[in-house]
Amino acid sequence: MPIDVMMPFYGDVAQFRQAVTSVLDQRAGDLRLVVIDDCYPDPEPREWLTSLADPRVQYLRNETNLGVNGNFRRCVELVEADHFVVMGCDDVMLPDYLGTVRALADDHPDAAVVAPGVEVIDDRGEVVRPLGDRIKGFLTPRAAADGSARVLAGEAMATSLYHGNWTYFPSLLWRTEPVRDVGFRPGLEIVLDLALLVDLAATGGSLVHDSTVVFRYRRHEASVSSLQAVDGRRFAEENAFFAAEARRCAELGWQRAARAARLHATSRLNHLQSRVLAAAGTLRRANATP
Repeated sequence: MPIDVMMPFYGDVAQFRQAVTSVLDQRAGDLRLVVIDDCYPDPEPREWLTSLADPRVQYLRNETNLGVNGNFRRCVELVEADHFVVMGCDDVMLPDYLGTVRALADDHPDAAVVAPGVEVIDDRGEVVRPLGDRIKGFLTPRAAADGSARVLAGEAMATSLYHGNWTYFPSLLWRTEPVRDVGFRPGLEIVLDLALLVDLAATGGSLVHDSTVVFRYRRHEASVSSLQAVDGRRFAEENAFFAAEARRCAELGWQRAARAARLHATSRLNHLQSRVLAAAGTLRRANATP
């Protein structure tokens, strides 16, 4: 089963090279890697990709900068395979990633999305466990009683994700047909992956999770979510999203999901943590002033 790895690019070139290399080094290599350059000003990434002379690699450059949401939507438009990944240009696939998610998709052919196990790395590539990711680990569904992958669908899937989005978007394998039917919601930048997941749940899609770690997600201060958390835009988007979701779930008769969306406890906790850290930073700067 071929898989399209779509990689929106605008960022650190060294980390981008590591991300690309990790894709091309997959043990199960039936893939196409498509790099979608969102008008990065330096030609080095294009020149380096060309030097690889790998027929599995395709490079495209947007005519104008589309931003996060626009470039993700562009990725979905360009997919040719039945399954695809939208991988971050700073993340890392471990060598068995494609083989693992492909096997899960084969075992669950109707699943809209496959979520494998993930570990978090920092800017230096060291494995770390920040508080937010420890909370994600607590919220992640456990394996089935027989040790097999866990399948979530409908209200159960939505409720789990409203409590806290425990998935890591760049690690997810998507089935192309249902994703194209639903699509990324325009205008969202922080919760666009969560919106897609719960939209799939509302239209009958299912999610398969296996805890086997095959992907490394890079978390660093320069990420979009980190930057927007500082000035509050992240939480404004999240609050509006969850309020609308609570209303939708109530209309669907999904009372447990509606309560989870109204509570959105993890989002509130993240907001509180960012305010505490911002206050601590302000205090440190004030104490350092002569």
